[in-house]
Amino acid sequence: MNKKTLDTSRCQISDESKDEEIEEESKQKKDKKSKKADKTSSSLASYNSNSRETSSSGSEHNERVTSPMSVEDLEKFSLRPTPRDVTIQCRVTRDRRGVEKGIYPTYYLHMEKEDGKRVFLMAGRKRKKCKTSNYLISTDPTNLSRDTNSYIGKLRSNVLGTKFTVYDGGENPEKKPFIKESESVRQELAAICYETNVLGFKGPRKMTVIIPGMLENDERVSICPKNELETLLVRHSNGNTDKLVTLVNKPPSWNEQTQSYVLNFHGRVTQASVKNFQIIHPDNEDYIVMQFGRVAEDVFSMDYSFPMCALQAFAITLSSFDGKLACE
Repeated sequence: MNKKTLDTSRCQISDESKDEEIEEESKQKKDKKSKKADKTSSSLASYNSNSRETSSSGSEHNERVTSPMSVEDLEKFSLRPTPRDVTIQCRVTRDRRGVEKGIYPTYYLHMEKEDGKRVFLMAGRKRKKCKTSNYLISTDPTNLSRDTNSYIGKLRSNVLGTKFTVYDGGENPEKKPFIKESESVRQELAAICYETNVLGFKGPRKMTVIIPGMLENDERVSICPKNELETLLVRHSNGNTDKLVTLVNKPPSWNEQTQSYVLNFHGRVTQASVKNFQIIHPDNEDYIVMQFGRVAEDVFSMDYSFPMCALQAFAITLSSFDGKLACE
C-alpha cells in the first residue's frame, strides 16, 4: 500500500496502518483463518434472538467470496439479504455537476463484478422542500420520482440529522390509514443513529445501526410499524430488541505516525475521510458487516455482507453524506 501524507489539521479515518501492525496482522490472519471462518459462521447466529446455529460445516466457510447474485430483478435484489459468506463489492459515485446538483447531488450505486465490469443497482437523491432530510431511492438512474414503479425506498432523518430510518417502497399507514389489500404497509429496513457531539470535536463519528433480525431460512423479519411505538428507533430506545440486530461502527485506532485515526480497509479505501467507516456486530469485531470509504473526490467503495441487503447498505451510506449539525 502506498504511503500517503495525511492532513493532520482534523481527525481523519484512513486506510493507513503501521507497517509492522499490518505485517503482524496478516501473519496472524493466515494462522487463524480457519478458526475465524468457523467463528464467523457460528457467531452470526447470535445476531438476533430468533436465529439458529448454522448447520454448515466449517470447511464450507473458509473463504468469504465476492460472488454477485442475480440482478435481473433489481427490486428483488435490492431487498434480498446477502447470502452467508458472500461479500458484495460496490462503488458509489456522487454527481454534483450543475447548479442544482451542487446542493442536491445524485448518488449512484454500482456492483463491481469480478471481471471488472459494473452493474447499476440504484440511485438516490435528497428531496427538495422537506423539513427534514429525505432521500428517495430508485432503480431508475434518470427518474427518481416517487410516482414510478422504479421507486424502491427512502431514507428519512429527524430534525437534527442524527437519527435516520430506512423504508422500503410500501405505503405510510399514517397517510393512508385504509390500505387496500393490493397495497402493502411499508417495512422499516434499518435505523441509523449518530451520537451527538456537543463539543463539536471533529473526531471519528459513532454510529449505531439497527436492522430487523433473520428467520431460520435467512429471510428478514418483517417489521411494518402501524404506530410510533412499533418503530425500530423507539423499540431500540425502549430496550425492546427482540427480533432486532444492533450493529455499531468499529472504533478506529489512533496512529501516532500519521497523527490520524485509522482503520484497515484492506486496500478498498485509498483516501482519508471522516466519513469512512466499518460496521460490525459488538460480539464479533472481526466480521465486517459493511464498510464504506473514499476512493476519489466523488467516488467511494461500499462493501456489504450477510445479513444486509443492498438497499439497507446504500441508505446507510446516504445517511453518512448528510450534514449533521449536532455531530460536527
